[in-house]
Amino acid sequence: MSVVRIEHVYKDYQLGEQTVQALHDITWSIDAGVFLAISGPSGSGKTTLLNLIGCIDKPTRGRIFINEQDVSEKTPNELADIRARSIGFIFQTFNLLPVLSAAENVEYPLLRRPDISAQERKNRVAYFLDIVGLGKFANHRPNQLSGGQRQRVAIARALAIKPSIILADEPTANLDKATGREILRLMKQINRHLKTTFIFSTHDQKVIDHADRLVQVEDGYITAFGVRSQGDKTWNIARVRNAPEPEDESDSD
Repeated sequence: MSVVRIEHVYKDYQLGEQTVQALHDITWSIDAGVFLAISGPSGSGKTTLLNLIGCIDKPTRGRIFINEQDVSEKTPNELADIRARSIGFIFQTFNLLPVLSAAENVEYPLLRRPDISAQERKNRVAYFLDIVGLGKFANHRPNQLSGGQRQRVAIARALAIKPSIILADEPTANLDKATGREILRLMKQINRHLKTTFIFSTHDQKVIDHADRLVQVEDGYITAFGVRSQGDKTWNIARVRNAPEPEDESDSD
């Protein structure tokens, strides 16, 4: 089953009088339970793609389905409700509220869910802080935690809504190499244990090394798909032909 389905999506931005096309005719589906990396250089369109999947932005043309629900023409309030129930976010800068404790930060996205009781919120906070190994730090504020611990709180917060998808935008960028690997191992364990779909936007090779699916993006086009089996260190890469070939610059000098 596909948790995300994208059909002929374009995304344009207006910069003054100029129209910039950030994504070109993207068609793609993402299976449930994958650990997927979207890679590409800065400005390639990978963050734009992540924002569309996360219902933060809407396509200029085309359709996007989240759990088989067409979100392309939803209102901002409807998109907010989808995010609150189906999509967790992990950011490179953690985005924790400094005045709240670790437990309060994890609980925060649950407060907009009237269907979740206070007792259920308390249970979820304790459960997911325990999963990320921070049960003893529930009352600590972000400035009392290391970078790795703050990212663990952010992971617990993303998990607390019990999403089908977690989107992570360069989640290891502000961590040292050892901590980054530790965080990636934790997310991979959660992916296997809870079957939550993880989608990363990254140019970090460590993230790509942990992924089992790979999508390469350049100049707003998907240029390749990669698949590998569990435990396999080599990628099976399929190149995509819809992207324009680079111009021959041999005569430009």
